[in-house]
Amino acid sequence: MTDSRTIVTRRPPSALGEFWHYFAMNKGAVVGLVVFVLLVIVALFAPWIAPYSPDQQFRDSLLTPPVWEAGGKAAFLLGTDPVGRDMLSRLIHGSRYSLFIGLVVVVLSLFSGIILGALAGYFRGWVDALIMRVMDIILAFPSLLLALVLVSILGPGLFNAMLAIAVVLQPHFARLTRAAVMAEKNREYVTSAKMAGAGHIRLILVTILPNCVGPLIVQATLSFSNAILEAAALGFLGLGAQPPTPEWGTMLATAREFILRAPWVVTFPGLAILITVLAINLVGDGLRDALDPKLKRS
Repeated sequence: MTDSRTIVTRRPPSALGEFWHYFAMNKGAVVGLVVFVLLVIVALFAPWIAPYSPDQQFRDSLLTPPVWEAGGKAAFLLGTDPVGRDMLSRLIHGSRYSLFIGLVVVVLSLFSGIILGALAGYFRGWVDALIMRVMDIILAFPSLLLALVLVSILGPGLFNAMLAIAVVLQPHFARLTRAAVMAEKNREYVTSAKMAGAGHIRLILVTILPNCVGPLIVQATLSFSNAILEAAALGFLGLGAQPPTPEWGTMLATAREFILRAPWVVTFPGLAILITVLAINLVGDGLRDALDPKLKRS
């Protein structure tokens, strides 16, 4: 009889599998991801999930408390605001504005920051000096103060607020991209592409930038939460989204005079901002652990 043995070879884990392995080691990041996914689902299906329209007023139910407090109504689980609008419906629709603000701000700041940082890191010289000095000037101001100044110049409104926040967050992407491009541009594969006749644009966009994605993804995640916070602050100061838009910062601004009489009108929007920002920051920490080889645990 011949002894037949089966040799089992283990395949190396895929890039996605390795990423999820290190990401899942951070339990807080997994919880944050679950919360963020739920928030996205709520935002996408807000018209079907919310019991009422965010602007629908119930004049016979002004400042109705939540259902678990005395005087609460089952029709309004989280109570109503000073003009009789359902708090739960406005919070659900407000998630759309928060995600939209974060997405637009990150796209604008990421796109412009990558372009400026790549030009500064690749060409160096006076181009680098000019771009980085402008970025340093922007970073020299407190972010909220600079956003306030820009919105005051452009005029109050959601779009102007997003544009101002994008300008404030742009230097972080520019500096990250510059450092990554400077580290990569002298490597062998870049030199080989240059000797093969690749032009400057191809070298930057095709050869160098794809190897600088990791830090930019982490920064984009953290900037997403910063954008939500900054927009809420501008909305609270009356310079962001304008009433009756159900944006969480604007909801806080319109309800602050009722903080003692009806605390739920400020508590729930504040909790929504807190939970959303915390979840996104936890996801950012997990992405950092998974994408940065120096931080990967054995």
